Amino acid sequence: MNILLLVCLLLSLIPALVFRVNLWAYRSPPGADPNADAPAVSVLIPARNEEALIGDAVRSVLANPGGAFEVLVLDDHSEDATAAIVRAIAERDPRARLIPAPELPPGWSGKSHACQVLAHESRHALLIFMDADVRLAPNALSRIALFMKESGADLASGVPHQVTVGFLEKLLIPLIHFIMLGYMLIPAMRQTRMPSLSAGCGQLMIMRRDAYFRAGGHAAARTTWHDGIKLPRCFRAAGLKTDLFDATDQAECRLYQSARTVWHGLSKNAGEALAAPGLIVPMSIILLGGQVVPFALPVLAMVAWPAPWDSSQIAMMLVAIAAAWWPRFAAARRFRQPLFGAILHPLGVLLLLAIQWRALLLRLMGRAETWKGRVHPGG
Repeated sequence: MNILLLVCLLLSLIPALVFRVNLWAYRSPPGADPNADAPAVSVLIPARNEEALIGDAVRSVLANPGGAFEVLVLDDHSEDATAAIVRAIAERDPRARLIPAPELPPGWSGKSHACQVLAHESRHALLIFMDADVRLAPNALSRIALFMKESGADLASGVPHQVTVGFLEKLLIPLIHFIMLGYMLIPAMRQTRMPSLSAGCGQLMIMRRDAYFRAGGHAAARTTWHDGIKLPRCFRAAGLKTDLFDATDQAECRLYQSARTVWHGLSKNAGEALAAPGLIVPMSIILLGGQVVPFALPVLAMVAWPAPWDSSQIAMMLVAIAAAWWPRFAAARRFRQPLFGAILHPLGVLLLLAIQWRALLLRLMGRAETWKGRVHPGG
């Protein structure tokens, strides 16, 4: 029993300490003059059947001051009014342009191909890739560009404020911050170019145009559905610098619109994240041992080990529970996440792991993932 307590204590304490360090290192972009013009950047938005979202996304970019930037939307063979909405905005504001997508080549994911086309169409030295469900704040372009200047990064990425409405959204989406900040030390990432020490969020990324093409662009990650992970690795493999910033105050995003899309959306990325064959077993042990088992220890104690516990065992159990819970409550405050999800943290971790294992089993059975009517190019 003492061995189990010690293992749980270590597996909960280590990510809690890493999370604490990362809260300091994961900083917001510096404040910019709210009246200053936005810098010369190209904002690139791939869009496929996004009529409910694309108008607000484009208008949020155009609300930034100044006329030096451009916003390009690639209509990826949409079957709804996506193109018409963007076309109407572009007729009123020349900073917006609609780009029709070429045919999708074999072996490419739709988003990677759309982003590569957009990069070739861009005019400015800084590229911001953002998803159609992201909304920028009116001073976001200036602040994010200033972060690039001060950090010296070739690519930087930030997690927008995650708007959560439904039960599964509140339970699972905040785990984006927990996994990213609990299991990779940002100061170590900044001291090396190792591809394994990289992280990112595909919802919002900024990069230098010349560095993008030097790293191979999205062509270097053409099969991915998870460019937030793959693209920073490509940059670092090319010897380039990547970084992270806190985008909570610069952007917001409701990633998935229903419980079904939460489940399916996390499943489609699983094979390139926690469900990668070499990662899923150790990460399952680490997450279960540090984030789930501590909460089950009181029940195990009553059922399996009914003998009286000494004070040191009780203390270890309580510290393990507190260490597992603390990052979630700290994140709820810092990133404006729902307390509901933090309270049910162990249930969220269990569901996340269930999604990862299900995705792996489906892939082993030859069941290809689909998203927006397309099959994953990896099969």
